[in-house]
Amino acid sequence: MDRHATFTRPAVISSRAWWREISRPQWYALAAGQIGYALDAFDVMLYAFAIPAIMADWRLSPTAAGFMISVMLFASSAGGILFGAIADRLGRKRAMMLTVLLFSLCSGLSGLAQNLTQLAIARALLGLGMGGEWTAGALLIAETWPDRHRGKAIGLMQSGWAIGYILAAVAAATILPWLGWRATFFLGIAPALFTLWVRAKLDEPAIWIAERDRPRLGVLGSFLQIFRRDLVRNTVLATMVSAFVMFAYWGLFSWLPGYLATPVAKGGIGLSVVKAPLWTIPMMIGAFIGYVSFGFVSDRLGRRPTFAVYLLVAAALVYVMAQVRDPTTLLVIGPLVGFFGSGYFSAFGALISELFPTRARGAGVGFTYNTGRMTSAMAPAVVGFVSAAYGFDVALIVVSAAFGVAAIGVFTLPETKGQSLT
Repeated sequence: MDRHATFTRPAVISSRAWWREISRPQWYALAAGQIGYALDAFDVMLYAFAIPAIMADWRLSPTAAGFMISVMLFASSAGGILFGAIADRLGRKRAMMLTVLLFSLCSGLSGLAQNLTQLAIARALLGLGMGGEWTAGALLIAETWPDRHRGKAIGLMQSGWAIGYILAAVAAATILPWLGWRATFFLGIAPALFTLWVRAKLDEPAIWIAERDRPRLGVLGSFLQIFRRDLVRNTVLATMVSAFVMFAYWGLFSWLPGYLATPVAKGGIGLSVVKAPLWTIPMMIGAFIGYVSFGFVSDRLGRRPTFAVYLLVAAALVYVMAQVRDPTTLLVIGPLVGFFGSGYFSAFGALISELFPTRARGAGVGFTYNTGRMTSAMAPAVVGFVSAAYGFDVALIVVSAAFGVAAIGVFTLPETKGQSLT
């Protein structure tokens, strides 16, 4: 029997525990997606924790520091779109290997930067790999796991972001005060070794292999498919929801470590450079639980209602957070903000994958998710500007509003729970 055949199973109702229905190749696919995304988060968030040190070294304004994150996000959008189409052409496994190598090596280049221009180039190249890795991982898992467990798998994959975030926080609390921000970036080279495991353990999804053997569309042809009459509505609506969600997320989390470390006299919380990263760990533990729980809840109740509830609660919590100045209160609220303000990301991999057929799934997932991210690239700069001009509390209210608009937009999308991939 073809070993790829274990990747798909008939959609039958089983009395066994759900995890006993999953084959070894499917677990490998999940592990690759989760570990890859954790390493992605680790490399990306090192900069967020290093912002205060870089600002001090280079005397940067909050707007300039936020602009650097915007550069990375914009590039990650292009990377997600590009590697989505490449994954349709070359395969999900190969696309993942290329993206991990790219963002790992460029983290090292960030540590070598001598000025703002060089750092911007390094972060832009890192962003290309960052955006492409999520797309490749989500495709790999969506096309290998059973339909009724797809949400769970994507939720577990998405939880890798919280793991990577926590690892970056630990690195920032230990390495950054000791060896400085350049050495912290050099740690980001290590994920390149992960590609050796991917090469040895992973297979391409059977559904992609079957599509590969048909006449090829090419990278451009795959991309153009999502604008055909039968798919263009899903493309436009998913992109709009993604844009508001991404604006809210990156507007909040890219500045949160810096906000915690900013002196009270300048509108921050005033934690030390050691305490600020550690203060985010409870929030990311909440995010981990949110990512995982979302998948289980959405597999049972549906993608849309679960997505909308998470976003609405996130909007309310961020608004409350804008009124808080006490570090202990923030520590208590933090896990809830992490749970609801991050957990909804588990919707994207499953929901968007289910909106597009295999011939254009890579392009569809890559374009909608990452065009939204491209739009949100202005969020760190906007939040930096608003916080400098009016205070961080006002900037958080802007973020809260974006969460609310995204929740309304969710109901323009079709419900796809349990839908078989074609």
